[in-house]
Amino acid sequence: MEWLKLTVDYGIIGFLIIMSVVAVAVAIERRLYFRKVSTDAFPDKKSLELELTRKLHILGTIASNAPYIGLLGTVLGIMLTFYTMGREGFMDTGKIMVGLALAMKATAVGLLVAIPSITLYNFLVRRAKELIFEWEIKNGRERV
Repeated sequence: MEWLKLTVDYGIIGFLIIMSVVAVAVAIERRLYFRKVSTDAFPDKKSLELELTRKLHILGTIASNAPYIGLLGTVLGIMLTFYTMGREGFMDTGKIMVGLALAMKATAVGLLVAIPSITLYNFLVRRAKELIFEWEIKNGRERV
């Protein structure tokens, strides 16, 4: 069952860290793109909307799935703790609490990834909507 501990520590938490890096990279790339984009270059609203919302689904997916991946790590950690308790029979309360606390770290990391990701997603979606509204104000409804 040592493989299960390694799966939680390196697999689940490592995957969450990778997700966090990807979320930040996408957010930075989109923010930089929003700064330099010229709405005048787009002939219609749909092409502008397509370009502005490109890659935002990645942020939304990370934000919505990170807590579940963290929860999976917690469940696996708790399973490992119960397995160890069953195998060793009577166990010191301190060992049980340490095992459960270590299991909860996966949920904590999942939330630490999800909360900033959903915040960044919401800010970027709002900015995309603002740029679309600016295009509509400049071009009226005739090219919509």
